[in-house]
Amino acid sequence: MKNNNISKSYERLLVGNKDWAAEKLKNDPNYFKGLSLGQNPEYLWIGCSDSRVPANEITNTKSGEIFVHRNIANVVVHTDMNLLSVLYYAVEVLHVKHVIVCGHYGCGGILAAMENKDQGFVNNWLRNIKEVYEKHREQLNAISDFKERSNRFVELNVIEQVHNLAKTVIVQRAWKRRELQIHGWVYGFDNGLIKDLKVMVNEISDLEPIFRYDL
Repeated sequence: MKNNNISKSYERLLVGNKDWAAEKLKNDPNYFKGLSLGQNPEYLWIGCSDSRVPANEITNTKSGEIFVHRNIANVVVHTDMNLLSVLYYAVEVLHVKHVIVCGHYGCGGILAAMENKDQGFVNNWLRNIKEVYEKHREQLNAISDFKERSNRFVELNVIEQVHNLAKTVIVQRAWKRRELQIHGWVYGFDNGLIKDLKVMVNEISDLEPIFRYDL
């Protein structure tokens, strides 16, 4: 019986796929033919892996409009070959016009990074987030309410990741040739709205000199 329940849970996804495909074809007989011709997204979305924050759904966009990379707490790490490969492809091949780092309030990765519990293998990833807390510890420790502190930490983490993006040679090379904007957003579960943090890092001169490449 237990295995049967697991199978039904799994099969529900396949049934859902058939229903979705049928609905798309009903509305537009050429829908999948159009998708098969290629993609030309204007946006790269670097978001959290949290299942409650699907990029297309919360921005009301269609398939093909957003190129997506997701990881725990939407972190940009200079040694993450997965993220850097996605960034390179989005910027150099797809020529996206905007790169968006989108975090969300109540992020489990952020909350875990605020604690000292052993999280197993995830400790290695949380280390990157803990370093953001350490950098802003005076501001964060001054906030007595835990929820308010965690929400501010979410925002500061997004801002830090935007700066990390700007420190990559991929982004700086693009800035030399064309306009590429980087944005920091935070999504809220309480109202479903996105907050634009208005992070102003959109050219090499916005960076500290040590992080500027000679291109």
